[in-house]
Amino acid sequence: MELRQLRYFVRAVELGSIRRAASELGIAAGALTQDLGRLEAQLATQLFRRTRNGLIPTDAGFAFLRHAQLTLQHAVDAVEAARQPRLVGHVSVGLPPSTASVLGVPFLTAMRDRHPELRVHLVEALSGHLAAMLDARQLDLALVARGSATRRWRVSPLIDERVYLLGRADLRDFPSKDTVSLAELRDLPLVMPNCSHGLRSLLDIAFERAGVEPRIAYEIDGLALLMDAVCAGLGATLQPGCVVATRVGASAAYPGPMLGGRDPRRELRALLIMDSDARRQTMIASQVVDELSPAALAARVVIHDVARELTQAGRWPGTTFHELNTGNEEP
Repeated sequence: MELRQLRYFVRAVELGSIRRAASELGIAAGALTQDLGRLEAQLATQLFRRTRNGLIPTDAGFAFLRHAQLTLQHAVDAVEAARQPRLVGHVSVGLPPSTASVLGVPFLTAMRDRHPELRVHLVEALSGHLAAMLDARQLDLALVARGSATRRWRVSPLIDERVYLLGRADLRDFPSKDTVSLAELRDLPLVMPNCSHGLRSLLDIAFERAGVEPRIAYEIDGLALLMDAVCAGLGATLQPGCVVATRVGASAAYPGPMLGGRDPRRELRALLIMDSDARRQTMIASQVVDELSPAALAARVVIHDVARELTQAGRWPGTTFHELNTGNEEP
């Protein structure tokens, strides 16, 4: 199969006409028909239905079209990259809000320093929306919770995060010790995202295993508003270390500190949850590696490097980093 055949196929589909496609491509209509026939023979499937109104792709034709377009775009990117002294092109990356709060700016800074000619499109959204965008090929890469990964993707573990209890020191029933178990939170009012949120689903399972029915006072799906409610003393929340790093401060990596403000009773405290189930694993997900552009491959390496640096520097509390290697990847 040759790139020329893919180009002929894509143009014929886009124009819906052998005659118009042949005219635009500068070849005879008969020659184009023969090329498309050979392509169907190579694939052992019918790609078109020929009607009075022109060419209509079959289901197989529609499936083949998207991959043909990607192949042609990658070929163009490869030519451009070979002609440039630096990596060029664009890459789209999706991050959940909590992860974006600690990883977003360092990732963008590293991309600017290492690959200044690359254009980066960063999307901040909930994991479910990122998964849908990845399926629709609107994203090259996305960070998703382990439970939301599908067999259609190439995934590898990036980080494991412990969960912390965050709340004001003067909140009624807020524990005064350094660490706490889920069983001890039975009477504590909690501010949490709703049940469709990945972290909430994980914690609901952890509470069930601990034999505790949590007291959910408010359900708020936006991280900024949720933390505003916690800071206002409306309840405590359970969040991964990335939220501790940006909302409470780097020193919250140590058990039970009181941070900021003049009145210790109104300060936020971060207490590590000791239950082994109260942790989440974040995966870096993409289409299969063979389909990734050079820009996407470069961004994938940068994400791993930045996550490693943040973890080793203590700027991502409660986090265990997974080194990038093909042995960790899952189909």
